[in-house]
Amino acid sequence: MKKRIISALLMTTALLLSGCGAKQVQDPYSLDSFNSAFSMKESGGVKMTGGRAEAFAADLCVRDDTTLDSAAVDTAQSTSVILCDVNGNRVIYAKDENLQLPPASLTKVMTALVALENSQPDEVLTASENVRITESGATLCGLEPGDTMTMDQALHALLIQSANDAAVLIAEHVGGSVEGFAEMMNQKAHSLGATGCNFVNPHGLTADGHYVTAYDMYLIFAEAIKNDTFTQIIHTEQYDTVYHNAAGETKRYETSTTNQYLKGEQQAPEGVTVIGGKTGTTNAAGNCLVLMTQDAAGNPYVSVILGCSERQFLYQEMSALLGKIG
Repeated sequence: MKKRIISALLMTTALLLSGCGAKQVQDPYSLDSFNSAFSMKESGGVKMTGGRAEAFAADLCVRDDTTLDSAAVDTAQSTSVILCDVNGNRVIYAKDENLQLPPASLTKVMTALVALENSQPDEVLTASENVRITESGATLCGLEPGDTMTMDQALHALLIQSANDAAVLIAEHVGGSVEGFAEMMNQKAHSLGATGCNFVNPHGLTADGHYVTAYDMYLIFAEAIKNDTFTQIIHTEQYDTVYHNAAGETKRYETSTTNQYLKGEQQAPEGVTVIGGKTGTTNAAGNCLVLMTQDAAGNPYVSVILGCSERQFLYQEMSALLGKIG
């Protein structure tokens, strides 16, 4: 009797073990399959489309088997490069796009994005003593302690002239301090999936621990150009306004774009229109440029160059890169 019981147990165990190894999965993973586990979508916050979970990074540009490698475009003078088809969610060209590098004034794209999301254009900003930036070569719009500008005026100074004192003005108004604003910048970057960057100031003057990647810069810029105010400002060639000093007296401010495409000093390839972008230059960062362009059908593209050796090569290599659009 005991032998029959033991034999039956061994047969049952064998069947169970063999079943675990041989049973076919009836519901293999597929992006297009419905899974009842997503029935908690409303409480869990999972995005759904027709009963399907939205794939992570579904609306982001990623490398695929059509992405051109560094040999396809002459970018020998630049350290890190990327060209993205925004609507096609495709990386057209990439060269060391995940290197962490100083971004210089490309930082101001993130500054503008955070400011636009946390303020109104007519808010009045008052300059503190911290707008007196003394670093050699730093671009300034000439703010003095006690001067007042609207947020809209400050954003124009920030993005068109690349005024570092305007960056401090904005940061202290929105974040309470430069440090507090830098925390907001990093929080926003991480929310976009830009986890390879770190910001410690709002202007991009050289500082330890302040860096981006070209891919993260694409993520940040692609988010910024969704804002009509941002896009309008980066497309502006000339800007003229009046603000006030501490005594209420008017001060005139005039500036023009640093973007050589908008100035007519450089020509984009045929069929490509430059909408605008942001330049940046420091000794540590070299020459940097991020652009929004459109093809003949109006489709948007984002291109980023970090660490180019000289400005003349920056635009030569950017134009070669834009030649791969279409």
